[in-house]
Amino acid sequence: RPMESGGGPVETGGSLRLSCDFSEYSYAKMCLAWFREAPGKQHEWVAATDFGGPEVSYSDSVKGRFTLSQDSARKQLYLQMNSLTPDDTAVYYCAVEPDSFFSCALIRQYEDWGPGTQVTVSS
Repeated sequence: RPMESGGGPVETGGSLRLSCDFSEYSYAKMCLAWFREAPGKQHEWVAATDFGGPEVSYSDSVKGRFTLSQDSARKQLYLQMNSLTPDDTAVYYCAVEPDSFFSCALIRQYEDWGPGTQVTVSS
């Protein structure tokens, strides 16, 4: 399954870069996404892209602050998070959906999930 890293504590206005290793996967077509879950809140889709492709989509809550990128040769997915606020505090999950027939911008059901990495933004 995918494996996240890079979480930790950060102050308001700061930045963090999350990484996701999905090198175990050999599918030519995959959707790759970041989700987050904060205490007392619903599981939230954050951003998604297609493996090796240019399509990237973001939730309104992070658009303009977060940037999703990938190193397709090394099968690494990244989430650069800037201008963080306490509302961004959550466990962040990397998700992989192999062989999706649908646009990665639209799907919210993913087959494989990482264990998550905690991001804590202090005020």
